[in-house]
Amino acid sequence: MHKPIHFGLIGAAGYIAPRHMKAIKDTGNQLVCALDPYDGVGIIDSYFPQADFFIEPERFDRHLDKLRRMAFSKEHPDDRKVEYVSICSPNYMHDSHIRLALRNDAHAICEKPIVLNPWNLEALEIIEKETGKKVYTILQLRLHPSIMALREQVQNGPKDKIHDLDLTYITSRGNWYARSWKGDVSKSGGIATNIGVHFFDMLTWVFGKMKENKVHVLEEKKAGGLLKLEHANIRWFLSIDYNDIPAEVRKTGKRTYRSLLMGDQEIEFSDGFTDLHTEMYREIIAGRGYGISDSKQSISIVYQIRNSVPIGLKGDYHPILSAIL
Repeated sequence: MHKPIHFGLIGAAGYIAPRHMKAIKDTGNQLVCALDPYDGVGIIDSYFPQADFFIEPERFDRHLDKLRRMAFSKEHPDDRKVEYVSICSPNYMHDSHIRLALRNDAHAICEKPIVLNPWNLEALEIIEKETGKKVYTILQLRLHPSIMALREQVQNGPKDKIHDLDLTYITSRGNWYARSWKGDVSKSGGIATNIGVHFFDMLTWVFGKMKENKVHVLEEKKAGGLLKLEHANIRWFLSIDYNDIPAEVRKTGKRTYRSLLMGDQEIEFSDGFTDLHTEMYREIIAGRGYGISDSKQSISIVYQIRNSVPIGLKGDYHPILSAIL
């Protein structure tokens, strides 16, 4: 049995936080403290009931600093120094919370998008060098067996082949969404960032660097465009509008529709998501995690999308657009 690594967590009440708590527990490690301005965090009891909990970031920051100092104290020794801070807070806070972790001599493990703007990454790289600590991010689709197999298929195929793909992701959201931080573009980065950034990361990981990025439609609830990469032309469509789900899928009662079509080959990756955070944590702890440089392409793509002027239904656009617009 290895000595447990001590973790802190920011954003304990969020949707994704339980996956991080499970990953910390499943890798045999310990959550010692958590932060969230909302105190409905009983989920912690399912994993780490002894964890200290804070609703003010100032007190959480102080606690991290105290544990760091007590690790070297002769009078009041405490071996719970936090070595990693997991960040599950709203997108626009990631940059600040990563800095908080690094200032307290801890590595950061940040949910995607790691930041909203490309230039924030450059600043964080400087702080990494100053502190000697790493910023990791969760790019779990890179560990999905279907996606790994697709990457191998592309890499072993003809070097000059350009694949044609259609990516469709519709995940219904209720009225709450627009009222939350997710509905505020300045806080979430908008639809392409909030629900699409991990798909764009996955696509560039498989098919190479971005060459062209056109946006056909950009609305509050949906967006679509054409992304040209080194080895693929990808027509993509993202939506949180239930009405965009194909009628035959709605009849089954499902509120989410996900499809990745390469030619006539359907890349099936709907299943197998549940334990990927745990696998990602294992990679990070082993020193093989994905960092700032791995995030640059996808952050640049979603930044360009939300700052684009959509061109409408011109050229090669996703076929679903003519049916719903």
